[in-house]
Amino acid sequence: MDIARAQQAIAAAAVTLVLWIACVASYLPPLVQHTTQSVLLMIATGMGIAICYVLHLVFVGIAARRLGRSPALWVIVSAVFMPIASIIGLVIFEWFSEQDKQAAA
Repeated sequence: MDIARAQQAIAAAAVTLVLWIACVASYLPPLVQHTTQSVLLMIATGMGIAICYVLHLVFVGIAARRLGRSPALWVIVSAVFMPIASIIGLVIFEWFSEQDKQAAA
């Protein structure tokens, strides 16, 4: 297991999750009027949602593989139960990596 490299993948997955949430939030009631008035903004946020979703799943798979977990299982669970499972999964990844760091020391 390469814990330091797994930390990079976990951080990247967290960033893409935050960006995904920001793009989705632009379609929620306080911002939906502003978002739907501009076709360019709708296209940009839609592309942001799609790109961040795919990148998030890729980084979750990379982190799972680097921590010695099953990448397919983590990616499927993260995809099906997005964003709640992704948040919980990132917390668990971080917990496992901290636990492995303490065991190595």
